[in-house]
Amino acid sequence: MCDIRSGQGMPKICVPIVETTQEKILEAAGALCNSVADVVEWRADYYEDLQEPERLRETVERLGQALGEKALLFTIRTSQEGGEKQISFEEYAVILEAVAEFSEISYIDVEMFWGARGKRGNIWSEADHSCHAPVRTLVAKLRRQVTVIGSYHDFEKTPPSAEITQRLTVMHELGADIPKMAVMPQKREDVLQLMMATWTARQILDPVPVITMSMGSMGAVSRVAGEAFGSAVTFGCVGKASAPGQIEADQLKQILEVLHA
Repeated sequence: MCDIRSGQGMPKICVPIVETTQEKILEAAGALCNSVADVVEWRADYYEDLQEPERLRETVERLGQALGEKALLFTIRTSQEGGEKQISFEEYAVILEAVAEFSEISYIDVEMFWGARGKRGNIWSEADHSCHAPVRTLVAKLRRQVTVIGSYHDFEKTPPSAEITQRLTVMHELGADIPKMAVMPQKREDVLQLMMATWTARQILDPVPVITMSMGSMGAVSRVAGEAFGSAVTFGCVGKASAPGQIEADQLKQILEVLHA
């Protein structure tokens, strides 16, 4: 099974499942089982029975069986960060804590800035410590069972380099094993800014891996150049994409191998 915690070598490929029913989820998993993907991200925010515990348990078990040796990343992407689910933090935490007990799950995505949404600039001042406490507590509980990928997504713009680096380092300070950030470029300079900020964060956090990407067609280069600037995982797709700019996994693998060689 793929382990992305080393952060070394050619970036690992993660592809999403973005279906609404158990039947369609398992059908998608069957198609991914023999794909080039190293990790499969189940975007559970699309799942219609997400808040039905027994149905969720059954789906995770069958999904794990269908994927075989593929590592499984469980993600609830909230509407505040570009996802499909409107949910309270309390409901979110209950689901993640339950899922962490399932042996089929290797990684869980946690949105790290619930308490600082809408804030810009310094999101880690003395005055802000208390707002991060619920996330810190949740991450500590999850890490007893799984590897936590801490995440932050900005579908509107690319924050300044200093903020990107700060958010990645704060995620780690809050307990995330692997910080992840995805941003939307408005100009080509934004893509370079994201890549440079990633490299800075990688040096600060070494040996902790980081994951970053610049979304949309303009940011596609960031999805293939991770080995050069320090991003350990790249997100592609097999069929349905979960974010703008994702490249088909087979093509992505070919490009990564050429650059790696």
